[in-house]
Amino acid sequence: MYQKRIVVCLDVKDGRTTKGVRFLENKDIGDPVAMAEAYYHEGADEIVFYDITASAENRQLILPIVEETARRIFIPFCVGGGIGSLEEMRRVILAGAEKVSLNSQAVRNPQLITQGARAFGSQCVVLGMDAQRDPAMPSGYRVYINGGRLPTDWDAVAWAAEAVRLGAGEVVVNSIDADGTQAGYELALTRQISQCVSVPVVASGGGGTPDHLYTVLTEGLADAALIASMVHFGHYSLRGIKEELLERGLEIRRTWD
Repeated sequence: MYQKRIVVCLDVKDGRTTKGVRFLENKDIGDPVAMAEAYYHEGADEIVFYDITASAENRQLILPIVEETARRIFIPFCVGGGIGSLEEMRRVILAGAEKVSLNSQAVRNPQLITQGARAFGSQCVVLGMDAQRDPAMPSGYRVYINGGRLPTDWDAVAWAAEAVRLGAGEVVVNSIDADGTQAGYELALTRQISQCVSVPVVASGGGGTPDHLYTVLTEGLADAALIASMVHFGHYSLRGIKEELLERGLEIRRTWD
């Protein structure tokens, strides 16, 4: 039995960590470098940075923040936001990230996934997907880009399958409906995609209690659960979350300071 992972996400805007609900009303909550280092010591299995306005503002990531974070943490580190070329992917990896998350730019140019997989390996290329409920779509979920602002013609499950065919080595499934609500993950969406693809699937959006994580990692068939608000606002500690999941029989990495 392989280990499930707990991934801590930091949304970055103007060099600061921010958090909102359903992609709206974002508030400044701290320094991303210091927060990433603290979560590393507390037992996070992976850290993800999303520059949440890079695509909408058509600009590149702030690489100095990535470089400083990579010097301080020694767990897998993924970075996404506005990455639209192979050269930009290379810069992020050279700055210290192990993985690059492609979201809006991959929808606009799907071959970017293949180019990245060929250059750096599929394990470095993550499909980040923002999806919202839509009964008009076969799966019941539509893909959105530009930070959840712009609807696309892609069905969420179909796009996940296509991205993996093109070379993506992991899929992060973020529910716009559940984002920041701390009311539980979108189980139906996560389960559909987990059953459709052969690569790890990370559930994102809605984590609020350890029970939510347990449910999405078992019933939702996710390989990992991404969390943000529940630890950013001090409702739970990473160690407390992991201890509860261990008590319930999940295989979770037991490392924390």
